[in-house]
Amino acid sequence: MKWRNTPKKEEKEDIGKKAYKIAFDYELKYGCCSQCVLTAVKETVGLVTDETIKASHGLSGGGGLSGAGACGALTGGLMALSCKHGRARNRFGWGRFTKNFKSGNELIERFRKEYGDITCQHLQQQFTGKTYDLWIAKESAEFNKARKDQCARATALVTQWVIELL
Repeated sequence: MKWRNTPKKEEKEDIGKKAYKIAFDYELKYGCCSQCVLTAVKETVGLVTDETIKASHGLSGGGGLSGAGACGALTGGLMALSCKHGRARNRFGWGRFTKNFKSGNELIERFRKEYGDITCQHLQQQFTGKTYDLWIAKESAEFNKARKDQCARATALVTQWVIELL
């Protein structure tokens, strides 16, 4: 289903559950949490383009697989919110478009409340008891095994929250 107007609460909940499952399954199968959030949003409510999904690729693993930046699922969620509420280039002079910042901040606060912090390294530590250098193949493989489905759950939860905030 694609929506232009905000659906009723019950409909949003159903869409959110569907998006959760899609994001969860994609993250387990393909990885790249930022792309999984955006793809699940696209497949359930539209708004997101293939170009946006492609542009989010570098956000995974805390940005460039560095671990140091915000969780890729969270940044993908912020991008999804911006697809609806963000400021277009031809509207730069129209103001800050604070509705987008408000919904983005709410997403960040939900994430922080759930996980304690927003960085990929923090989640690695929380999920496995240590951090990993995702550029080292052996460590990346160890992380993929140790995290089990926890990154997929975080990705899915962010996606569900995004649907609620759209």
